[in-house]
Amino acid sequence: MKSKTKTRFMCQKCGYDSGQWLGKCPSCAAWNSFVEEKFSKQSKNSTPARQLTGFSSEVFSLNDVSVKDFKRFKTNIKEFDNMIGGGIAQGSLTLLGGAPGIGKSTLMLHLSEALSKSGIVLYISGEESLSQVKSRAKRLNVDRENIFLASETNLENIIEAINKITPQFLIIDSIQTTYHPELSSAPGTVAQVRETAAEFLRIAKSKNITVFLLGHVTKDGDLAGPRVLEHIVDTVLYFENERQHIYRILRSHKNRFGPTSEIGIFEMTAVGLKEVANASEIFLGERSINAPGNIATASMEGTRPILLEVQALSTRTSFGFPRRMVSGYDANRVMILIAVLEKRLGLPLETQDVFVNIAGGVKIKETSVDLSCACAIVSANAGFICPKDIVVFGEIGLSGEIRSVAFCAERLAEAEKLGFKKAIVPKGSLKNLSYKGGMHIFGAETVESAIKFLRNS
Repeated sequence: MKSKTKTRFMCQKCGYDSGQWLGKCPSCAAWNSFVEEKFSKQSKNSTPARQLTGFSSEVFSLNDVSVKDFKRFKTNIKEFDNMIGGGIAQGSLTLLGGAPGIGKSTLMLHLSEALSKSGIVLYISGEESLSQVKSRAKRLNVDRENIFLASETNLENIIEAINKITPQFLIIDSIQTTYHPELSSAPGTVAQVRETAAEFLRIAKSKNITVFLLGHVTKDGDLAGPRVLEHIVDTVLYFENERQHIYRILRSHKNRFGPTSEIGIFEMTAVGLKEVANASEIFLGERSINAPGNIATASMEGTRPILLEVQALSTRTSFGFPRRMVSGYDANRVMILIAVLEKRLGLPLETQDVFVNIAGGVKIKETSVDLSCACAIVSANAGFICPKDIVVFGEIGLSGEIRSVAFCAERLAEAEKLGFKKAIVPKGSLKNLSYKGGMHIFGAETVESAIKFLRNS
């Protein structure tokens, strides 16, 4: 007798269950996120699948718990180790997301080679055959005896391989292709992703195995699958850039064992990902110094100062409504800056199309880039060239005042290292400034004073 199947509609963002298709999820307010899924009666989504890994923990007093067993594994890839907090924590569950072809599998093979010095690595590929993985490993010069491969998507078979080999490190490529055999839904659905991820969490904590899960992303850049997946894992890493860019930026969005403000910068080459030691020199290497609208700024990524080029272009609009296009920075923030420049400086931008770009494909989130964006827009509109030896940073308020930013000394030291002679910084940041270098520093109180100093320079 065949089991009765039941059709349900589930939100791919949060896992909300509905008997009919809905345009907007009542739980997470996501639009067009419902997908039809079929469940058999005995494997209905509301009934959890059987746990394949037994895991129970005894109760201890806090004073009796030892931290001697907690350790980190160094990969000797400085960009990765610094970004994740000094090394990979033993028994952790890490999720790595990114666009197709951006280098997730390549990075995992580099990590496999580094981690194989500390123990056995089991690489499970659910998307490629063993010969394909071997071909990539050969191209990357990865050849270690402690790396074992398997092409498998069945969770039960993966657990059997784990029990047989007893690895210290486990890599799953990818979580969307792995399926729990007791669930009738297709791989990659909410139920499958949630149950398989929970099973790998039990494996990591019960067997003290360090697990890496590779995940797909949607066209909007979000991780495919339910949002609960990010809550299950210990660490969430994202490749920010698109695959068309040479440089790959790896950012930590969640990290239970380290900071979430650091980034790792890599360059994609013919032999894999290569660390970028001096990011500032790379991003300013092709800077145009003979055109209006280009200026250098200093941004902080965690504790790391990075010098970037801000580009702006102002041109007469051909339509009644001027366009504002921004790449690498918050578009709403640039709209505010344009309004401040129109109101406080009388800049005629209401008939101008304004384009702002952070060169190199970097995405900046901190507001210290405000002043450099404003200076670049004024330069592009007025047609004057900004000096090549000046760096600008600061936050702009609605009244046109320039507010202080953190890590001013570190930004100035990085700029001086690359040959900059002058700097426009917030006047409030000059109080108790620990910088002792030789740069000429101008403390600006308003946007108008900063623009005046820039033009006179």
